[in-house]
Amino acid sequence: QVQLVESGGGLVQAGGSLRLSCAASGRTFSSYNMGWFRQAPGNEREFVAAVSRSGGTTYYADSVKGRFTISRDNAKNTVYLQMNSLKPQDTAVYSCAAALRFGVVLTTTDGYNYWGQGTQVTVSS
Repeated sequence: QVQLVESGGGLVQAGGSLRLSCAASGRTFSSYNMGWFRQAPGNEREFVAAVSRSGGTTYYADSVKGRFTISRDNAKNTVYLQMNSLKPQDTAVYSCAAALRFGVVLTTTDGYNYWGQGTQVTVSS
């Protein structure tokens, strides 16, 4: 079992920044890939970013590329999402997820085994 707890969400003005954190426990953190997804009201959950086990490879949705940065600290069992130049359309509940299996596609929800409860990010115009 893997437990994931997000933090760092909140209300920010357009153009501002937030850093989300996701603390993991229960298994060796470096043994799984990590991802961030978001879900706005009335929308399906969508991929935001993912990072490989070592942190050496990252993936981003086109909508956040150049503005968001995913990173991980395996010594602290934590993955981060630095969000800059935020836009109102970034408003959503952001959730982190852990993918334990090898060879899965990290840009879809199917690849993930465990999910956090989510943290709200609201960007005002």
